[in-house]
Amino acid sequence: MDLHQLRCFVAVAEDLHFGKAAARLDMLPAALGRHVRLLEEDLGVRLLARTTRSVTLTEEGAIFLEEARALLSQAESLARRFQGRGRTNATVLRVGAIDSAAAGLMPLVIRDFRERRPDVVVQMIENKTVRLLPRLLSGALDLAFVRPPEIPDKNLEFMFLFHETAIVAVPTRHVLADRERVSIQDLADQPVIVPERRSRPHSHDLTMQLFAEAGLQARVALFAEEKYTIVNLVAAELGVAIVPLWTSRMPAAGVRYIPLDDAGRRRADKLPLAAAWARGTHDAIREEMLAMLRARLAGYAEQA
Repeated sequence: MDLHQLRCFVAVAEDLHFGKAAARLDMLPAALGRHVRLLEEDLGVRLLARTTRSVTLTEEGAIFLEEARALLSQAESLARRFQGRGRTNATVLRVGAIDSAAAGLMPLVIRDFRERRPDVVVQMIENKTVRLLPRLLSGALDLAFVRPPEIPDKNLEFMFLFHETAIVAVPTRHVLADRERVSIQDLADQPVIVPERRSRPHSHDLTMQLFAEAGLQARVALFAEEKYTIVNLVAAELGVAIVPLWTSRMPAAGVRYIPLDDAGRRRADKLPLAAAWARGTHDAIREEMLAMLRARLAGYAEQA
C-alpha cells in the first residue's frame, strides 16, 4: 500500500466513477483500476463493488475511505511543514506554469524579479494545471501559474490574476484573413479546431460557450491537445481556432491572428489565470514574487 494507491482509491470513492476519477488524476481508467485492485489485494478486502453500470463502496470501503482521507491529509500536512524549512536563504524558486503563462506572463515576471533578487534562480517547469497542482501538494514546486479548477483543493491557496485575451487564428488565405476584427457570427459556418476538454477544460469550454452564447453551435472539425498542434492544423487550412493572445507570439507561417469584436471580447473572459501554492507553507522568496505580482498586476494584464 502506498500513497498513490490511496489517492486513486479516494478519487474513485468520491466520484463513484472510474472515468471521472481518472480524468481528475490525469490517468487512464485502466491504470487507475489497476492501482485500486492492487490496494484491495494488499489489504485482503474488497473496497468497491463494481458492475458494468455502477461503482459503489462496500462496507469496508466506506470505513477505509475515512481512514485513507485522514492519512493523506496527514501526509500532505507533513510535506507542507517541511517544505519551507531552510528556504530563507535559498537561491532557487521552483515555479510551474501552464503553456499560456510560460510564454506570456513568466518572461515578464522573471525579468522583473531578477532585478529585485539577482541572487535567486527561478527553475520553471511547463505543464498542464492537472499535473502542476499535485506537485505543489507534494512540495516539488513552490509556486504555480495555472487555470483555477472548478472545485479547488482545500490544501491549496489561489490568487486570481486576470483573464487572458482570446483571439481567432485563421489561415492566411482564409476569407476572413483580411478582417481587422471578427465576430463569433463570422465563424458560424467555419470548421473549428478545439482543444481536448480532458486536458484543457478552460480552453475547450471557451470555444463552445462563445458559440453557445451567440446562439450558435460550433462546427467542430478536429480536437487537439497542444496549442502548437492547433496552430499547425490552422496553417494546414483544416479549420480556424479560438486561442489565447500569447499564441500569436509563436512562429507559424500561414496563420493570421485576428482580435474578436467588442461583443466577443466581453464574452471571452473565460481564460482565468491564477497563482497557486500549498496552504500553510511559508516561503520568503515566494512571498516576494507574489508581492511584486500584486504591485505590477495591471501592467502584466495589459500584455495578456
